[in-house]
Amino acid sequence: MKLVYFAWVRERIGKDSETVVLPEGISTVAELLRWLKGRGEGYAAALDQPNVIRVAINHQHVDHDMPLPAEGEIALFPPMTGG
Repeated sequence: MKLVYFAWVRERIGKDSETVVLPEGISTVAELLRWLKGRGEGYAAALDQPNVIRVAINHQHVDHDMPLPAEGEIALFPPMTGG
């Protein structure tokens, strides 16, 4: 699965994207965020408050209870502000 990171999420994790193989039992966006948070300091810093992270699956914005697809692109980004 391809993960893409934007803005300060990318800065804290230290990369703009990566391809990962998810362990068994990771089936929703919320579970993905919990798993990622445990992958190291940068991930923990970026995902310290997972409720503010916005997620898109294959370019469609989704809620954290959304099931993950078998394949595809997951984008993580901070809340957007207007102005």
